[in-house]
Amino acid sequence: MCKNCNDKKFDYKWIIWIVSAVAAITAAVTAFLVVREKQKKDDEQLEEYLDYSIQ
Repeated sequence: MCKNCNDKKFDYKWIIWIVSAVAAITAAVTAFLVVREKQKKDDEQLEEYLDYSIQ
């Protein structure tokens, strides 16, 4: 039938797989950075609260 059809499907699978992997890695890195930034902000607020409560 179509000799190159399997090759094209194979290429599309790899392209979709790579795009999906990049999207998953980007989402994981973004989530990590958001959580780290929130934790840093919470720590700063706690430190500020403790400084004011001691005074």
